[in-house]
Amino acid sequence: MNRKLIAASFLSICLLCSMFDAPGQDAWIRINQLGYTPDGIKVAVWCGKGAQQITSFNLVDSASGKAVFTTAASKNFGVYGPFENTYRLNFSMFQQPGRYFLSAGNATSPVFSIGADVYKGVADFCLQYMRQQRSGFNPYLKDSCHTHDGYTLYAASAGIKDSTHIDVSGGWHDASDYLQYSTTSANATYHLLMAYRDFPSVFTDYKMANGLDGKDGVPDVLNEAKWGLDWLLKMHPKPGLLFNQLGDDRDHMGMRIPKEDSFYGRGFERPVYFVSGEPQQRGKFMNNTTGTSSTAAKFASAFGLGSILFGKTDTQFATILQQKAITALAFAGRKPGVTQTASVRSPYIYAEDNWVDDMELANAVTAKMIQTQGRNKPNALLPATISKAMRYAAAEPVTPWLGADTAKHYQWYPFINIGHYELAKQLKGKTKDSITGYYKAGIERVWDKAKQNAFYRGIPFIWCSNNLTTSFAIQCYWYRQLTGDTAFAELEQANTDWLFGCNPWGTSMVYGLPAWGDSPVDPHSAFTHLKQYPINGGLVDGPVYTTIFSNLIGIRLQEADEYAAFQSGLAVYHDDYGDYSTNEPTMDGTASLIYLAAAKEAEASRPHNTVFKGAVTRGRTDKKQLALVFTGDEFADGGEHIAGVLHQQNIQAGFFFTGKFYRNPAFRSLVKKLRQQGHYLGPHSDQHLLYCDWNNRDSLLVTKQQFTADLKANLQAISKNGIAKPTCFLPPYEWYNDSIAAWTKACGLQLINYSPGTLSNADYTYPGLKNYRSSGEIYRSILQTEASDAHGLNGYILLLHIGTDSRRTDKLYDRLNELITALKQKGYAFKRVDELLR
Repeated sequence: MNRKLIAASFLSICLLCSMFDAPGQDAWIRINQLGYTPDGIKVAVWCGKGAQQITSFNLVDSASGKAVFTTAASKNFGVYGPFENTYRLNFSMFQQPGRYFLSAGNATSPVFSIGADVYKGVADFCLQYMRQQRSGFNPYLKDSCHTHDGYTLYAASAGIKDSTHIDVSGGWHDASDYLQYSTTSANATYHLLMAYRDFPSVFTDYKMANGLDGKDGVPDVLNEAKWGLDWLLKMHPKPGLLFNQLGDDRDHMGMRIPKEDSFYGRGFERPVYFVSGEPQQRGKFMNNTTGTSSTAAKFASAFGLGSILFGKTDTQFATILQQKAITALAFAGRKPGVTQTASVRSPYIYAEDNWVDDMELANAVTAKMIQTQGRNKPNALLPATISKAMRYAAAEPVTPWLGADTAKHYQWYPFINIGHYELAKQLKGKTKDSITGYYKAGIERVWDKAKQNAFYRGIPFIWCSNNLTTSFAIQCYWYRQLTGDTAFAELEQANTDWLFGCNPWGTSMVYGLPAWGDSPVDPHSAFTHLKQYPINGGLVDGPVYTTIFSNLIGIRLQEADEYAAFQSGLAVYHDDYGDYSTNEPTMDGTASLIYLAAAKEAEASRPHNTVFKGAVTRGRTDKKQLALVFTGDEFADGGEHIAGVLHQQNIQAGFFFTGKFYRNPAFRSLVKKLRQQGHYLGPHSDQHLLYCDWNNRDSLLVTKQQFTADLKANLQAISKNGIAKPTCFLPPYEWYNDSIAAWTKACGLQLINYSPGTLSNADYTYPGLKNYRSSGEIYRSILQTEASDAHGLNGYILLLHIGTDSRRTDKLYDRLNELITALKQKGYAFKRVDELLR
């Protein structure tokens, strides 16, 4: 063996050893085992069971063994689960790709990557589990199952006698059992369709429509979504007929590889439950069904989005989906209320209790379908449909489990309100703000709990907690995309990190992912238990409250608990076939994870904003757009002229003023005008402090307390002018360092600065100063930079001043109209700075 192979083998052994506990170990560092993106939030959690505490940590290059980044740990969050002391280790400032590990106290993390490709292929990997869950023809087994489905129940009101045969073979098995629910299938289908619509570049084409190897010119995710749509079409064969589930809990009579089941009393047929809108059998009891809306609206949404996406490639199929979307929505309106699942032998059902969120989504998608079909021509149905969606949105603004400590199984399904996202994208102004405000309110409820512990965990440990975690991360992502507000970005990432190992157990919750990490190997699955088949990409249920686990029926661990040291009175997780409550994979949870993983991969792979010392200094360079920003403290002589030019040119800019400026009575009418014109208004410090030494920017001239108090005073002045809380902060004198950037983020804002290269920021100078620049010189420098920079002014933040000292008579703002016109002629679009940086 050569020396390189010996070194590689040694590193592999070290990597492997770092994932498991050493004898007597009492401290651990939990990480996202997939790794971290260079520009993303990078946080690990140090947790100890003894008295040991830490104050700082090191990021160490795994090849050289040298520390490349050292900084302070967070405050001690104290007790969480089995741990006595817990700290967040934030190394987001470090952006150099490579292989690293963390060390703090006597704990060392596993080796991980920082790179733009850490999420690459994750969404496609998880599609493997969806294909393996197929009923009818199963491509993994290369065999068919459940081909005789099924016989009808409860459909007498639709003129169908009980036990009438109907062809509903197909779709996906729900989890490790072979039940099939319309609610989970429609939700999974919708997530797959959304994933393709929102992130088409992420997905590949390696499988045929039947799931077997081979390319067919269709992305695999779209083939999988169509598999779901085809089954939903069977479950809604005509306008008055729509079914809720296929099979029931008699399925649980024994673990088996999927085949033809014969224990439902009619040969190999399984029962198909009609959506009657009335309570149905649940063992000794009846379920709490109150109407038809929750299930039927989910059908309508999946059909509607499917019709939009397939409209470009398969018009015949798209037309069918359009028609079915309309009839399903009509069925949803038959009897407003929820449809719960039916159970025969056990008390466990999907006890869904909300439905207005489903109706909101169905109407939002219908509105989009109307726009797409009409090619944005006026349609009388559009405003009425949007209005309906908004009324449903207001009826349940916040999904009820958000911020709660518990909920029933699938009580608030599909865990987040997808309708808010689809509706907000079609709105503008205050109506859009009201919808995104609903998302924010829900996130804040979770944040109130999450901020109290080092894992930022605010999700209740109820059954399928991983599904809730995934959905909540998506809600945070959507809120950030819709608003540009990054205040909850670290909470969003914490929920993603949790799924891949940054949790008390230090394990990924996805089978086989990452291949080199700690992930489930003994899930509650017949595939793995009976045949040792891998179930790649399956998201397991996740931790539950210890009180829930202790009271479940029929659970008995099969092996010694390798995570025994990390179980607690709070919650448990077992990688054990015998634990169906924490270690059973679900089809719909995996579909949601596919969307989240696709979002992470797309975000990491697309061109990013330029960041210098923690401040964004330039937007993406792949689009020919830029932003104008104006700062002000004591002068505003150009204000009215600038506002007039921007209005004439139909441009919205960014204005960053000090607290002194906002409080100045002479400037009040100008601030009001800028706000009314829709410009971005943000902070520039309260007293225009100089934060760092001019000759040594790492030398701070203010303390964190002084900085925070000054910024808060600035924000209060902004609020008193009727301006919504900003998301960006432009530092006074445009001078800052890493500490200022970190303190800004701690205040819930993103630090930004002008793009270097032009002389635009010198427009405040006047004759007699050494750095004086005339307006002609500045103007030429902008056009020269545009011509010489490889990306022109793409993504530029071009900074000017709203007013200058009277000794400068050569005002650059007098040439603003000329400058804007010249850049427009070169093809540039002007964006508000918050929009530019999204």
